[in-house]
Amino acid sequence: MANPPNFFEQVYEVVREIPYGKVTTYGAIAKAIGAPRSARMVGYAMNASHLDDSVPAHRVVNRLGMLSGKHHFEETNLMQQLLESEGITVVNNQIQNFKDILWIPPVKF
Repeated sequence: MANPPNFFEQVYEVVREIPYGKVTTYGAIAKAIGAPRSARMVGYAMNASHLDDSVPAHRVVNRLGMLSGKHHFEETNLMQQLLESEGITVVNNQIQNFKDILWIPPVKF
């Protein structure tokens, strides 16, 4: 029997499923992988996600729709630029119409 994926791999699996033009939260990802009290650990995983280009980290925001992880991107406004390229409006680091573009991942593990 194969080993189950580690925590970071589980996080990245969920993040890769976020639809284009949608965002999700650290907490929603934590719930989806069966670790509902681990939103901060999801944040740590996202901080390390720059090592894997297949992870659309720009689509993960905090529970209020704020671009709380933007300082982990190579350029100051890269996270916002990537979101805007998908049609998402960002004003003062806050996603507009957050509830309309929020994607809640299904429970995976």
